[in-house]
Amino acid sequence: MNIEKKVFIVTGGASGLGRATSEMLLKEGASVAVFDINESSGIELQDQLGAKCLFLKVDITSEIDVADAIEKTLQRFQIIHGLINCAGIGPASRVVGKEGPHSLDFFKKVLDVNLNGPFNTIRLTVNEIQKNKPSTSGERGVVINTASVAAYDGQIGQAAYSASKGGLVAMTLPMAREFARMGVRVMCIAPGIFETPLLKGLSEDVQSSLAKQIPFPSRLGRAEEFAFLVKQIIENPMLNGEVIRLDGAIRMGAK
Repeated sequence: MNIEKKVFIVTGGASGLGRATSEMLLKEGASVAVFDINESSGIELQDQLGAKCLFLKVDITSEIDVADAIEKTLQRFQIIHGLINCAGIGPASRVVGKEGPHSLDFFKKVLDVNLNGPFNTIRLTVNEIQKNKPSTSGERGVVINTASVAAYDGQIGQAAYSASKGGLVAMTLPMAREFARMGVRVMCIAPGIFETPLLKGLSEDVQSSLAKQIPFPSRLGRAEEFAFLVKQIIENPMLNGEVIRLDGAIRMGAK
């Protein structure tokens, strides 16, 4: 799929990996609807990027919020060609820690945002994408989810986070198989340790220690490198039903 003149939804698109993705898509000539809970960052991004960027304050776990935002996206751009899910949270907690057992509500919250939220946006967005006129190759659209290497190499304290990201990995193939008849591809990226607002808030010593764990290149991943892979996935029609680790060959230790 060519990116130019296409319309994409990017959840979590106002910061971090999502922001880099939004900026890349606009640079390549697309229009972007940014779904994000952070209103100040979203408005700032919309003002910066111009008329082809539409910010909508959205709680991706809410059926009403997502349905309303999709409707506003269609009103503005008339069509949707793709969905890139970058929204998520990454808190840590031991299953049994010094303060007792893991909070069940905390576990449910992580799964709600990281797994139920993307599922919610996918089901409602693809319902619209399937109505598109197919390209000459039969393609109508593409979905790209953001998992994590924690889906495979979860560390101590990441039981909830790993479970949520593992769910995204697990549903990639069945969704790709289901959506094949519609001409909609489904892919998933599993990033390693990237320069995000969360990591940038850590000390330089901690960031350096994390970078040294990455075989090559021995540094934190850059948001624009994530966005570059999104671009490659959109443009390569044979990429479907697969999870790509974007991690510099890191395999996380137990802690």
